[in-house]
Amino acid sequence: MTIALFVATFMCAIEGTIVSTAMPTIVGDLRGVALMNWVFSIFLLTNAIATPIYGKLADSIGRKPIFMIGTTIFIIGSVMSGLSNSMIILIFWRAIQGIGGDAILPVANTIIADIYPLEKRAQVLGLNSSAWGIASVIAPLLGGFIVDNLSWHWIFFINLPIGIIVLLMIQFFLHEEKRKIESKMDIGGTAWLTIMLLAVMYAFQVIGQTPIRWEIVAGCTILTIVSAMMFIRKERLASDPLIPMELFGNRTFVVQNLVIALMSGFLIAYEVYLPDWTQGILGLRASMAGFAVTPSSLMWIVGSFIAGKLLVKLSPSQIINISLAFILIGAITMVVIPAYTPFTAFLLISTICGIGFGLTTTTSIISVQNVVKPTEIGVATSFNTLCRTLGQTLMISVFGIVMNMTMLRGVRQTDGATLKMMDKLINPQTANELSGAILPKLRMILYNSLHNVFVVGLILILTAYAINWFDRKKTDVQDQRP
Repeated sequence: MTIALFVATFMCAIEGTIVSTAMPTIVGDLRGVALMNWVFSIFLLTNAIATPIYGKLADSIGRKPIFMIGTTIFIIGSVMSGLSNSMIILIFWRAIQGIGGDAILPVANTIIADIYPLEKRAQVLGLNSSAWGIASVIAPLLGGFIVDNLSWHWIFFINLPIGIIVLLMIQFFLHEEKRKIESKMDIGGTAWLTIMLLAVMYAFQVIGQTPIRWEIVAGCTILTIVSAMMFIRKERLASDPLIPMELFGNRTFVVQNLVIALMSGFLIAYEVYLPDWTQGILGLRASMAGFAVTPSSLMWIVGSFIAGKLLVKLSPSQIINISLAFILIGAITMVVIPAYTPFTAFLLISTICGIGFGLTTTTSIISVQNVVKPTEIGVATSFNTLCRTLGQTLMISVFGIVMNMTMLRGVRQTDGATLKMMDKLINPQTANELSGAILPKLRMILYNSLHNVFVVGLILILTAYAINWFDRKKTDVQDQRP
């Protein structure tokens, strides 16, 4: 059973990175470079929207049917994405793939909460979460192999046999009592939440583009505020709300979700921009850049095991203070280190951050699961996943703005430098095409850009620390499972 959950999580985790590897080939084949970003954006949008819905259905109908439905939708979306013959069709089926994929992680974590006691649960969650780290290392290699030896279509087709195996394992090995549906789905709340999430995420997509169309951002902001107000009003009146408003009266629930959103924002900066540093400044190959973040994936598991031990002794706020300390060390180090820091230093930073990531993520998930009723574990777990998704999706746009503005300013202040040169610099295969006179200047521009990105990342962690002070309860986390 646990193996099936791990394989399913890995299948979903590897999808994002493996598509990134194959995207140049896909664009060349389907001729849709202008729509390229939407292949990724639509997956994230539908992924976020479906999260709370799956959580509610998992509590109402049961974990098993929702997990199987989501996995089936993901498989269908994958196969049809592989059969796409235009970018528009590919984007449509990626949307379907995202709708199905978002049942996998939150419902898998909910199933783990059902079948494992507190300390053991932390260890299993750590192993399951490590699938994302493992995927980040394997996906580029696997994607490159598939594109070179088969075709880009197979990066989607491989999900079919894997998904079928997962479905069979869940069908035969997961046994749960059938639940009676005692209330109707909160259609009104679902609709308003969908509009709100679409508006806020699309606004940040627009912010991440150049030039920024502020009229669209303003419209999305107004729509977000209105839909949020209507959602809250609808949930307070609903007999069986999609997300019970009472949950937000619990300090631990609110604080832990805010902390995980902020930490996830730093995590995406770390995973996306550290390879740019090792490739563009140190001149290392892409494979070596991938290894720079590998220790964090391994130590993530260690952090989760430590969380399991601490959760029976300390309160969530105390554990978060410890976990954020590890990440804070890494964040400060990334801000103060010089441009030509040795590669081994990044391995050490990755090790320290990995422990903090594992501690924070596992503590956050288990804490929100254990401060709600057993009938609300699915909702709580899915909302925690939604916060992680929003943290990464929104902050990647912010980081992009910081990166691009700093880079543009540096290029304008440097004689002979252009943005096209910066593109060449980040790719070690084309960096040697640049003249030796301009190369050090370009690397300093890149260093300053990355420095500012990690300054913002540091602010996120400091903010998480401040928020955590609002949850200074001295009681231990108690397992509330029946």
